[in-house]
Amino acid sequence: MRRVLFVAGEASGDLHAAGVAAALRRVRPELSLAAVGGRRLAEQGVELIHRDNQLGVMGFLEVLKHVPRHFLLLHTIKKMLERGEIALVILIDYPGFNMKVAAAAKRTGVPVLYYVTPQVWAWGAGRIPKLAEFVTKAAVILPFEEPLLRGYGIDATFVGHPMLDRTLNMPTKVEAREALGLAQNTPVLALFPGSRQQEIDRHIDAFVATARELQRRIPGLQVIVSVASTVALDSDRCPFRLVHSASLSVLRAADAALCKSGTTTLEAAIADCPLVVAYRTGRISFALAKRLVKVPHIGLVNVVAGREVAREFIQNDVAPQKMADALAEIIVTESPRREKVLRGLAEVRARLGSPGAAERVARMASDLIGAR
Repeated sequence: MRRVLFVAGEASGDLHAAGVAAALRRVRPELSLAAVGGRRLAEQGVELIHRDNQLGVMGFLEVLKHVPRHFLLLHTIKKMLERGEIALVILIDYPGFNMKVAAAAKRTGVPVLYYVTPQVWAWGAGRIPKLAEFVTKAAVILPFEEPLLRGYGIDATFVGHPMLDRTLNMPTKVEAREALGLAQNTPVLALFPGSRQQEIDRHIDAFVATARELQRRIPGLQVIVSVASTVALDSDRCPFRLVHSASLSVLRAADAALCKSGTTTLEAAIADCPLVVAYRTGRISFALAKRLVKVPHIGLVNVVAGREVAREFIQNDVAPQKMADALAEIIVTESPRREKVLRGLAEVRARLGSPGAAERVARMASDLIGAR
Protein backbone atom coordinates (compact mmCIF):
# COMPACT_ATOMS: atom_id res chain seq x y z
CA MET A 1 0.00 0.00 0.00
CA ARG A 2 1.29 3.48 -0.87
CA ARG A 3 1.92 5.68 2.15
CA VAL A 4 1.71 9.29 3.25
CA LEU A 5 5.19 10.40 4.34
CA PHE A 6 5.58 13.09 6.99
CA VAL A 7 8.99 14.76 7.36
CA ALA A 8 9.39 16.62 10.67
CA GLY A 9 12.97 17.47 11.56
CA GLU A 10 12.59 18.60 15.17
CA ALA A 11 10.37 18.48 18.25
CA SER A 12 7.96 21.26 17.25
CA GLY A 13 7.50 19.77 13.79
CA ASP A 14 6.92 16.35 15.36
CA LEU A 15 4.12 17.87 17.47
CA HIS A 16 2.44 19.63 14.53
CA ALA A 17 2.78 16.56 12.31
CA ALA A 18 1.23 14.35 14.99
CA GLY A 19 -1.84 16.58 15.06
CA VAL A 20 -2.25 16.23 11.30
CA ALA A 21 -1.66 12.46 11.46
CA ALA A 22 -4.39 12.07 14.09
CA ALA A 23 -6.81 14.18 12.02
CA LEU A 24 -5.90 12.33 8.82
CA ARG A 25 -6.65 8.99 10.48
CA ARG A 26 -10.14 10.30 11.30
CA VAL A 27 -10.69 11.51 7.72
CA ARG A 28 -9.00 8.61 5.89
CA PRO A 29 -8.53 5.67 8.29
CA GLU A 30 -7.46 3.38 5.44
CA LEU A 31 -4.27 5.33 4.77
CA SER A 32 -0.83 4.04 5.76
CA LEU A 33 1.33 6.70 7.42
CA ALA A 34 5.13 6.86 7.69
CA ALA A 35 7.42 9.59 8.97
CA VAL A 36 10.74 11.10 9.78
CA GLY A 37 9.88 12.27 13.28
CA GLY A 38 9.81 11.52 16.96
CA ARG A 39 7.75 10.47 19.94
CA ARG A 40 4.56 12.36 19.11
CA LEU A 41 4.22 10.80 15.66
CA ALA A 42 5.02 7.36 17.06
CA GLU A 43 2.24 7.79 19.63
CA GLN A 44 -0.19 8.25 16.75
CA GLY A 45 0.81 4.86 15.36
CA VAL A 46 2.86 6.35 12.51
CA GLU A 47 5.70 4.14 11.28
CA LEU A 48 9.00 5.95 11.79
CA ILE A 49 11.56 5.40 9.04
CA HIS A 50 13.94 7.65 10.99
CA ARG A 51 13.45 8.70 14.60
CA ASP A 52 15.20 11.90 15.61
CA ASN A 53 13.76 14.94 17.38
CA GLN A 54 17.19 16.56 17.31
CA LEU A 55 17.65 16.48 13.55
CA GLY A 56 17.13 20.22 13.37
CA VAL A 57 20.12 22.44 14.12
CA MET A 58 20.52 26.19 14.24
CA GLY A 59 23.17 28.44 12.75
CA PHE A 60 24.99 28.47 9.43
CA LEU A 61 28.13 26.68 10.55
CA GLU A 62 26.39 24.24 12.91
CA VAL A 63 24.44 22.74 10.02
CA LEU A 64 27.61 21.60 8.25
CA LYS A 65 28.37 18.99 10.92
CA HIS A 66 25.09 17.20 10.16
CA VAL A 67 25.48 16.96 6.38
CA PRO A 68 26.48 13.24 6.26
CA ARG A 69 23.46 12.16 8.31
CA HIS A 70 21.15 14.33 6.21
CA PHE A 71 22.60 12.92 3.01
CA LEU A 72 21.94 9.31 4.04
CA LEU A 73 18.38 10.08 5.12
CA LEU A 74 17.65 11.95 1.90
CA HIS A 75 18.96 8.96 -0.06
CA THR A 76 16.52 6.67 1.77
CA ILE A 77 13.58 8.96 1.03
CA LYS A 78 14.53 9.28 -2.65
CA LYS A 79 14.55 5.49 -3.00
CA MET A 80 11.08 5.27 -1.43
CA LEU A 81 9.81 7.87 -3.89
CA GLU A 82 11.42 6.17 -6.87
CA ARG A 83 9.91 2.81 -5.91
CA GLY A 84 6.45 4.37 -5.93
CA GLU A 85 5.88 3.78 -2.21
CA ILE A 86 4.71 7.32 -1.44
CA ALA A 87 1.32 8.80 -2.42
CA LEU A 88 1.86 12.19 -0.73
CA VAL A 89 4.67 13.98 1.10
CA ILE A 90 3.74 16.29 3.98
CA LEU A 91 6.65 18.51 4.97
CA ILE A 92 6.71 20.40 8.28
CA ASP A 93 9.09 23.35 8.64
CA TYR A 94 12.84 22.42 8.55
CA PRO A 95 13.46 23.94 5.08
CA GLY A 96 17.17 23.14 4.67
CA PHE A 97 16.35 19.46 4.40
CA ASN A 98 12.71 19.54 3.37
CA MET A 99 13.24 21.61 0.22
CA LYS A 100 15.50 18.79 -1.03
CA VAL A 101 12.74 16.29 -0.25
CA ALA A 102 10.25 18.48 -2.14
CA ALA A 103 12.53 18.53 -5.19
CA ALA A 104 12.88 14.74 -5.11
CA ALA A 105 9.09 14.32 -4.83
CA LYS A 106 8.53 16.66 -7.76
CA ARG A 107 10.90 14.62 -9.92
CA THR A 108 8.90 11.45 -9.20
CA GLY A 109 5.49 13.07 -9.64
CA VAL A 110 4.49 12.84 -5.97
CA PRO A 111 2.42 15.79 -4.66
CA VAL A 112 3.90 17.87 -1.82
CA LEU A 113 1.93 19.55 0.96
CA TYR A 114 4.15 21.96 2.91
CA TYR A 115 2.83 22.75 6.39
CA VAL A 116 4.66 25.51 8.32
CA THR A 117 6.51 26.87 5.31
CA PRO A 118 10.00 28.43 5.28
CA GLN A 119 10.11 31.95 6.72
CA VAL A 120 10.94 33.55 3.37
CA TRP A 121 9.61 36.87 4.67
CA ALA A 122 12.54 36.98 7.12
CA TRP A 123 15.36 35.47 5.11
CA GLY A 124 15.89 32.91 2.39
CA ALA A 125 13.79 34.72 -0.20
CA GLY A 126 15.72 32.72 -2.80
CA ARG A 127 13.61 29.71 -1.78
CA ILE A 128 10.42 31.30 -3.15
CA PRO A 129 10.93 30.18 -6.79
CA LYS A 130 11.70 26.65 -5.56
CA LEU A 131 8.58 26.63 -3.40
CA ALA A 132 6.57 27.62 -6.46
CA GLU A 133 8.21 24.88 -8.51
CA PHE A 134 8.23 21.97 -6.06
CA VAL A 135 5.28 22.49 -3.67
CA THR A 136 1.78 21.45 -4.70
CA LYS A 137 0.01 23.12 -1.78
CA ALA A 138 1.24 25.30 1.09
CA ALA A 139 -0.57 25.40 4.44
CA VAL A 140 0.70 28.54 6.17
CA ILE A 141 0.29 29.43 9.85
CA LEU A 142 0.88 33.19 9.88
CA PRO A 143 -1.76 35.47 8.32
CA PHE A 144 0.55 37.54 6.11
CA GLU A 145 2.13 34.45 4.54
CA GLU A 146 -0.85 33.57 2.34
CA PRO A 147 -0.93 36.79 0.26
CA LEU A 148 2.86 36.88 0.16
CA LEU A 149 3.21 33.38 -1.29
CA ARG A 150 0.17 33.70 -3.57
CA GLY A 151 1.84 36.75 -5.05
CA TYR A 152 4.56 34.40 -6.33
CA GLY A 153 2.11 31.88 -7.76
CA ILE A 154 2.21 29.45 -4.82
CA ASP A 155 -1.10 27.78 -3.89
CA ALA A 156 -1.07 28.90 -0.24
CA THR A 157 -3.86 28.85 2.35
CA PHE A 158 -3.78 30.31 5.85
CA VAL A 159 -4.96 27.51 8.16
CA GLY A 160 -4.49 29.27 11.52
CA HIS A 161 -1.71 28.61 14.00
CA PRO A 162 -1.58 25.01 15.30
CA MET A 163 -0.86 26.18 18.83
CA LEU A 164 -4.41 27.51 19.04
CA ASP A 165 -5.65 23.93 19.27
CA ARG A 166 -3.93 23.65 22.63
CA THR A 167 -5.92 26.58 24.03
CA LEU A 168 -9.06 24.44 24.15
CA ASN A 169 -7.74 22.76 27.32
CA MET A 170 -5.58 25.58 28.63
CA PRO A 171 -5.66 25.89 32.44
CA THR A 172 -6.40 29.07 34.37
CA LYS A 173 -3.55 30.73 36.25
CA VAL A 174 -4.78 29.22 39.51
CA GLU A 175 -5.05 25.74 37.98
CA ALA A 176 -1.62 25.98 36.36
CA ARG A 177 0.07 27.04 39.58
CA GLU A 178 -1.66 24.31 41.52
CA ALA A 179 -0.61 21.67 38.98
CA LEU A 180 3.00 22.91 39.06
CA GLY A 181 3.12 23.18 42.85
CA LEU A 182 3.62 26.96 42.86
CA ALA A 183 2.39 29.39 45.50
CA GLN A 184 -0.65 31.36 44.38
CA ASN A 185 0.17 34.74 45.99
CA THR A 186 3.80 35.35 45.03
CA PRO A 187 5.02 36.30 41.55
CA VAL A 188 6.37 33.72 39.10
CA LEU A 189 9.01 34.20 36.41
CA ALA A 190 9.32 31.61 33.63
CA LEU A 191 12.51 31.04 31.66
CA PHE A 192 12.46 29.57 28.13
CA PRO A 193 16.12 29.25 27.08
CA GLY A 194 15.43 27.16 23.96
CA SER A 195 14.37 23.79 22.61
CA ARG A 196 17.78 22.72 21.28
CA GLN A 197 20.83 22.00 23.39
CA GLN A 198 22.99 24.51 21.54
CA GLU A 199 20.42 27.27 22.14
CA ILE A 200 20.21 26.41 25.82
CA ASP A 201 24.00 26.41 26.17
CA ARG A 202 24.13 29.94 24.77
CA HIS A 203 21.26 31.33 26.84
CA ILE A 204 21.03 29.58 30.16
CA ASP A 205 23.79 31.41 32.05
CA ALA A 206 22.43 34.86 31.15
CA PHE A 207 18.85 33.75 31.82
CA VAL A 208 19.74 32.36 35.24
CA ALA A 209 21.69 35.52 36.14
CA THR A 210 18.69 37.63 35.09
CA ALA A 211 16.37 35.58 37.30
CA ARG A 212 18.74 35.89 40.25
CA GLU A 213 18.87 39.65 39.80
CA LEU A 214 15.08 39.80 39.81
CA GLN A 215 14.91 37.62 42.92
CA ARG A 216 17.18 40.17 44.59
CA ARG A 217 14.72 42.93 43.67
CA ILE A 218 11.48 40.97 44.26
CA PRO A 219 11.54 38.95 47.50
CA GLY A 220 9.82 35.59 47.18
CA LEU A 221 9.95 35.53 43.37
CA GLN A 222 9.41 31.96 42.12
CA VAL A 223 11.42 30.89 39.04
CA ILE A 224 10.75 27.90 36.80
CA VAL A 225 12.52 26.81 33.61
CA SER A 226 10.59 25.28 30.72
CA VAL A 227 12.54 22.80 28.57
CA ALA A 228 11.87 19.94 26.18
CA SER A 229 11.63 16.41 27.55
CA THR A 230 15.01 15.58 26.00
CA VAL A 231 16.86 18.34 27.88
CA ALA A 232 18.80 17.91 31.12
CA LEU A 233 20.65 20.73 32.90
CA ASP A 234 23.28 20.55 35.63
CA SER A 235 21.88 22.00 38.86
CA ASP A 236 25.13 23.94 39.38
CA ARG A 237 24.44 25.80 36.15
CA CYS A 238 20.69 26.09 36.60
CA PRO A 239 19.50 26.02 40.24
CA PHE A 240 15.84 26.48 39.32
CA ARG A 241 13.21 23.82 38.86
CA LEU A 242 12.91 22.35 35.34
CA VAL A 243 9.46 21.73 33.90
CA HIS A 244 9.45 19.40 30.91
CA SER A 245 7.09 19.62 27.91
CA ALA A 246 4.43 21.82 29.54
CA SER A 247 5.13 25.22 28.03
CA LEU A 248 1.56 26.56 27.97
CA SER A 249 0.96 25.56 31.59
CA VAL A 250 4.21 27.26 32.59
CA LEU A 251 3.23 30.44 30.73
CA ARG A 252 -0.25 30.42 32.26
CA ALA A 253 1.28 30.10 35.72
CA ALA A 254 3.82 32.88 35.17
CA ASP A 255 3.46 36.62 35.67
CA ALA A 256 6.19 37.23 33.09
CA ALA A 257 8.56 35.20 30.91
CA LEU A 258 12.04 35.55 29.45
CA CYS A 259 11.87 33.71 26.12
CA LYS A 260 14.28 32.71 23.43
CA SER A 261 12.96 34.14 20.16
CA GLY A 262 10.74 31.86 18.10
CA THR A 263 7.48 30.01 18.50
CA THR A 264 7.56 30.32 22.30
CA THR A 265 6.86 34.02 21.92
CA LEU A 266 3.56 33.18 20.18
CA GLU A 267 2.78 30.69 22.96
CA ALA A 268 3.22 33.56 25.40
CA ALA A 269 0.70 35.61 23.41
CA ILE A 270 -1.78 32.72 23.43
CA ALA A 271 -1.27 32.22 27.19
CA ASP A 272 -1.57 36.00 27.80
CA CYS A 273 1.82 36.11 29.53
CA PRO A 274 3.89 39.32 29.19
CA LEU A 275 7.38 38.55 27.96
CA VAL A 276 10.85 39.74 27.06
CA VAL A 277 12.59 38.19 24.04
CA ALA A 278 16.29 37.30 23.87
CA TYR A 279 18.50 35.54 21.37
CA ARG A 280 22.20 34.82 21.06
CA THR A 281 23.98 32.76 18.41
CA GLY A 282 27.54 32.15 17.22
CA ARG A 283 29.57 35.21 16.21
CA ILE A 284 29.98 34.20 12.57
CA SER A 285 26.39 32.99 12.27
CA PHE A 286 25.19 36.32 13.66
CA ALA A 287 27.31 38.32 11.23
CA LEU A 288 25.86 36.35 8.32
CA ALA A 289 22.32 36.65 9.68
CA LYS A 290 22.63 40.44 9.90
CA ARG A 291 23.26 40.51 6.16
CA LEU A 292 20.46 38.09 5.29
CA VAL A 293 17.57 38.76 7.68
CA LYS A 294 15.14 41.29 6.23
CA VAL A 295 12.68 41.93 9.09
CA PRO A 296 13.11 44.48 11.89
CA HIS A 297 12.17 42.07 14.71
CA ILE A 298 13.30 38.58 15.69
CA GLY A 299 10.45 37.62 18.04
CA LEU A 300 7.51 36.08 16.17
CA VAL A 301 5.12 37.88 18.49
CA ASN A 302 6.54 41.18 17.21
CA VAL A 303 6.64 40.00 13.60
CA VAL A 304 2.92 39.15 13.71
CA ALA A 305 2.09 42.42 15.48
CA GLY A 306 4.15 44.44 13.01
CA ARG A 307 5.73 46.35 15.88
CA GLU A 308 7.60 45.76 19.12
CA VAL A 309 5.10 44.36 21.60
CA ALA A 310 7.82 42.61 23.62
CA ARG A 311 11.27 44.08 24.26
CA GLU A 312 14.05 42.31 22.33
CA PHE A 313 17.65 41.68 23.39
CA ILE A 314 19.96 40.30 20.72
CA GLN A 315 23.55 39.02 20.87
CA ASN A 316 25.68 41.34 23.05
CA ASP A 317 22.53 42.91 24.51
CA VAL A 318 21.64 39.58 26.14
CA ALA A 319 22.79 41.07 29.44
CA PRO A 320 21.23 40.16 32.81
CA GLN A 321 20.95 43.71 34.15
CA LYS A 322 19.23 45.02 31.01
CA MET A 323 16.84 42.08 30.78
CA ALA A 324 16.02 42.28 34.49
CA ASP A 325 15.14 45.97 34.07
CA ALA A 326 12.74 45.12 31.21
CA LEU A 327 11.15 42.22 33.10
CA ALA A 328 10.72 44.31 36.24
CA GLU A 329 8.48 46.65 34.24
CA ILE A 330 6.05 43.90 33.21
CA ILE A 331 6.03 41.48 36.14
CA VAL A 332 4.31 43.99 38.44
CA THR A 333 0.53 43.69 38.25
CA GLU A 334 -1.24 46.70 36.69
CA SER A 335 1.94 48.52 35.72
CA PRO A 336 1.49 50.73 32.62
CA ARG A 337 4.10 48.78 30.66
CA ARG A 338 2.49 45.45 31.54
CA GLU A 339 -0.94 46.67 30.45
CA LYS A 340 0.49 47.89 27.13
CA VAL A 341 2.14 44.51 26.49
CA LEU A 342 -1.08 42.66 27.33
CA ARG A 343 -3.03 44.77 24.82
CA GLY A 344 -0.45 43.93 22.17
CA LEU A 345 -0.66 40.22 22.96
CA ALA A 346 -4.44 40.33 22.55
CA GLU A 347 -3.99 41.79 19.06
CA VAL A 348 -1.56 39.02 18.15
CA ARG A 349 -3.97 36.32 19.35
CA ALA A 350 -6.72 37.77 17.17
CA ARG A 351 -4.45 37.59 14.10
CA LEU A 352 -3.51 33.93 14.56
CA GLY A 353 -6.83 32.59 13.31
CA SER A 354 -8.96 29.95 15.02
CA PRO A 355 -8.37 26.41 16.33
CA GLY A 356 -8.55 23.52 13.88
CA ALA A 357 -5.36 23.88 11.81
CA ALA A 358 -4.59 20.15 11.91
CA GLU A 359 -8.06 19.25 10.62
CA ARG A 360 -7.76 21.77 7.79
CA VAL A 361 -4.38 20.39 6.76
CA ALA A 362 -5.70 16.82 6.93
CA ARG A 363 -8.54 17.73 4.55
CA MET A 364 -6.02 19.29 2.17
CA ALA A 365 -3.96 16.10 2.33
CA SER A 366 -7.02 13.95 1.62
CA ASP A 367 -7.88 16.09 -1.42
CA LEU A 368 -4.33 15.80 -2.77
CA ILE A 369 -4.33 12.03 -2.42
CA GLY A 370 -7.62 11.80 -4.29
CA ALA A 371 -10.49 9.38 -4.07
CA ARG A 372 -10.45 6.45 -1.66
